[in-house]
Amino acid sequence: MPTQQPPSQDAGRDESIAERLNKQPGNKDAQLDAGVDESMDASDPPSVTQPGRSEPAPSSGYDEEAERQRDA
Repeated sequence: MPTQQPPSQDAGRDESIAERLNKQPGNKDAQLDAGVDESMDASDPPSVTQPGRSEPAPSSGYDEEAERQRDA
């Protein structure tokens, strides 16, 4: 059985945000609101705020052709 935190340590949770996220799981605004609601003040931003990339970041120093020749 999980232990309950004392009320002084409970930051609370906005149930309306959880309900909206349950109804619209793909909604970016709902995802952001839920992430902010669950995060601690002054912590890293919720992952939903991170910019997405369709390709990985370019590598520094990796030469695909040189690797192909080395392995040949």
